[in-house]
Amino acid sequence: MPFLPEAHHGKLIILGILVFAGDAEAGERAVAPFRKLSPIVDMVRPMKYPEIYFPDDPNFHPKAVGRTMFLDEIDRGVSEEIVARLEASDAPVRVAQLRVLGGAMARVPAEATAFAHRTSPILANVAAFYEGPEDRVAREAWVTEFAATLRQGDAGTYVNFLGEEGQARVRQAYPGSSWDRLVAIKHRYDPTNLFRLNQNIPPGAMIPDALV
Repeated sequence: MPFLPEAHHGKLIILGILVFAGDAEAGERAVAPFRKLSPIVDMVRPMKYPEIYFPDDPNFHPKAVGRTMFLDEIDRGVSEEIVARLEASDAPVRVAQLRVLGGAMARVPAEATAFAHRTSPILANVAAFYEGPEDRVAREAWVTEFAATLRQGDAGTYVNFLGEEGQARVRQAYPGSSWDRLVAIKHRYDPTNLFRLNQNIPPGAMIPDALV
């Protein structure tokens, strides 16, 4: 990460991503407690939406493996486990990303959209870069074991972070009636499964009366 001072290269860091959409002065007040933590680098500033993404580097093509899950809580024990796992790996880049959910998205009914994990409080994603086929095997084993130690009672998964993990995991991305509704839509608009190069939802055999 070129924006980090060289003294911190190769060391474990916490990367905090903050967004405040609204009045700039109110935003400054909101981020003030984080600035008191004396971050290594402070890149938070007023910006236009496209600026939150770094420019594409045509020579940078990383390959990674990962696992994603929803968590109920992260206590001291879980935090220490995350740090220990990250420090034990020698992958060129390895991460444990934690996204706090809730708020406005939790006030939307679970059946309102395809994303139905409205009551899950935390989304976690563990990943590692790899540098070749043999290296991938080792990194795959690391993320699989890491994820297994973190999983709690929520069996759901976030489809945008899914790798090649099989149809059962795709099913867990759409719990309850979400899957049935998506299968019905797939049956109506793509009965031959033409659009299948994705985390695929196969066409259903029947369409509910309400959609006929």
